[in-house]
Amino acid sequence: MIQTVVKRDGRVVGFNREKIAAAIRKAMLTTEKGENETLIYQIVDKVEMKGNEQCSVEEIQDMVEVLLMGSTRKEVAKSFIAYRDKRSIARKAKTREVFLEILEAKNNDVTRENANMNADTPAGMMMKFASETTKPFVDDYLLSDAVRQAVKGNYLHIHDKDYYPTKSLTCVQHPLDKILNNGFVAGHGESRPAKRIETASIMACISMETTQNEMHGGQAIPAFDFYLAPFVRYTYIEEVKVLENLTGNDLKHLYDFPFDDYLTKPLEGLQGDTRMMQHAVNRTVNRVHQAMEAFIHNMNAIHSRGGNQVVFSSINYGTDISAEGRCIIRELLNSTYEGVGNGSTAIFPIQIWKKKRGVSYLPDDPNYDLYRLSCKVAAKRFFPNFVNLDASFNHHEKWNPEDPKRYLYEIATMGCRTRVFENRFGEKTSIGRGNLSFSTINIVRLALECRDIEKKSERIERFFAKLDDLLEITAKQLCDRYEFQKTALAKQFPLLMSSLWMGSEALKPSDTIASVINQGTLGIGFIGLAECLIALIGQHHGESEEAQQLGLRIVTYMRDRANEFSDRFCHNFSILATPAEGLSGRFTRRDKKDFGTIPGITDKEYYTNSNHVPVYYHCSPKHKAEIEGPYHNLTRGGHIFYVEMDGDATHNPQAIMDIVDLMDKYDIGYCSVNHNRNRCMDCGYEDAQKKLDKCPCCGSTNIDRLQRITGYLVGATERWNKAKLAELHDRVVHK
Repeated sequence: MIQTVVKRDGRVVGFNREKIAAAIRKAMLTTEKGENETLIYQIVDKVEMKGNEQCSVEEIQDMVEVLLMGSTRKEVAKSFIAYRDKRSIARKAKTREVFLEILEAKNNDVTRENANMNADTPAGMMMKFASETTKPFVDDYLLSDAVRQAVKGNYLHIHDKDYYPTKSLTCVQHPLDKILNNGFVAGHGESRPAKRIETASIMACISMETTQNEMHGGQAIPAFDFYLAPFVRYTYIEEVKVLENLTGNDLKHLYDFPFDDYLTKPLEGLQGDTRMMQHAVNRTVNRVHQAMEAFIHNMNAIHSRGGNQVVFSSINYGTDISAEGRCIIRELLNSTYEGVGNGSTAIFPIQIWKKKRGVSYLPDDPNYDLYRLSCKVAAKRFFPNFVNLDASFNHHEKWNPEDPKRYLYEIATMGCRTRVFENRFGEKTSIGRGNLSFSTINIVRLALECRDIEKKSERIERFFAKLDDLLEITAKQLCDRYEFQKTALAKQFPLLMSSLWMGSEALKPSDTIASVINQGTLGIGFIGLAECLIALIGQHHGESEEAQQLGLRIVTYMRDRANEFSDRFCHNFSILATPAEGLSGRFTRRDKKDFGTIPGITDKEYYTNSNHVPVYYHCSPKHKAEIEGPYHNLTRGGHIFYVEMDGDATHNPQAIMDIVDLMDKYDIGYCSVNHNRNRCMDCGYEDAQKKLDKCPCCGSTNIDRLQRITGYLVGATERWNKAKLAELHDRVVHK
């Protein structure tokens, strides 16, 4: 006798006679003779008694078919079979529709979910096929009922859900010195330790490209200048040895000469050792420049993830004041300024300047000249972005200006905003750590559900009650994913879990990664603070002090709950100012369908990213900094402040410096600057005209506007989804 039923999604539910009766009744009503209640329940009784204690839906339907075929109503059996076939086709219809859109290379929200992925290529298509078929599996088999309902109800978005079954982690800050000094094995290739700058540059690329295939997020190098600096000296010594071979002289006394800087100078008038050293320095600087040029080129050309995506890469630098470190920084910036190919702006790596008083920010600082150069480069090439080591929440008590390894205690960021620093379970550092996974909550929907409560105080308190419940569900979902991730074996991530992740060097290939991954973070993100506030009190935080205070109260509450989750579940929980890209319109579409078009909330195709002031809101950079700055201390999982500049910034590096000054004044952790940059998609020509219709170089009218999508650049806006294109159209200059 049947007691329970296994549904198609794997859930086990109690047996319900009426569902079988209803299905038979529907089939009978399609025939001329109509329904027969007596026969219906005769069949239901036989199915219930004949079946095993637990049956699947398919087994029950098979029994109904057989019993109908043996009855006097065989035409009902045919109708029932036809109904089953239609239901089966309907279940597959959505997948078929998505697959056809991918096959036809349609420009839609499925194929343009990630602007850094080319879903039009064969490899890109394969990635999307896998992605779209994996997500339903996750929904059906890996999520709890509460989480499944939260996702289905448009309250929660699980990022990189298609990678969930792989047990992969999100991102990592590479301890590149381990790779450069010890070598590594990647695939079928084995690399010896680096001995010169060119090799170090290539190994940095391979490290990130290899690990990109082992993770679902981005790759970063936290101290690019410190890691590569030793290889400048090695290269210089190599050049001196070349001179020894040419001249037959012993020049070993020049190997360790203490340089203040590596600067190219003419050799005219120089004699003896001075001439020899300068020649070696000139050659070294030239090689460093070429190595940096090659690094940038490779990071925009080497593909990962089956060949459909360049590495989502970031590098942090700016605080190495050694002659060798300064040489790395200078030539990296010079190469970036020159551009790649025909002078195009390099999309990757995302470059991040470490702003630090006493080191790389003030006029008397040793790297102030390079800071000015970084601003000049950013004015033309968008990068570098700027991370503020002086922000109150980015300090490290162990940081010492005399420590040659002070980079261990410097915050480094990644991608469009991911921040990993604090650590309850080990060393406070960014290096060798990353985010494990993150999910984003739809705070706008929660506010919309409270919108009809007349009394403001009751409306807001009801919102917080709903927020509390959703935070609880989200935290448990992240814990469930963590429990699944930790069962992975070290050999599943051959480079990450042998050389890069903190503590992984102690793992054997057959060990699980459970003992080391708790060094990472679990991120709870949010989207649409501005729209949430409009729904609750009628104004967003950029236009009302009351709204600003409520916004801070909301995000502070989330931060406090994240801290409580960290204590309760023993993980590094943090609040993330979500960089909504594919998500930017997903929440909005459903909310518009459920609540209608509401001015200031669902009347656009997107919700505003995290705690940002809406892109359409006219305000000064100063006002924007005043409003958004306080949220950075609350969103330690990652954040970004950006400013839209008007016109051609190429010859105005001071404008970039003014924005960085706002970071310093308003305790902002990370920032970037947007400005005009046109790009000819045929020849790569770029300029900063407000509107360029025809390329002056090749005559092409195939002109695109180079823009930052969330924190990284995209070479062609045709890869943007509709919601982000709508947001781009609405962006206004901050002045």
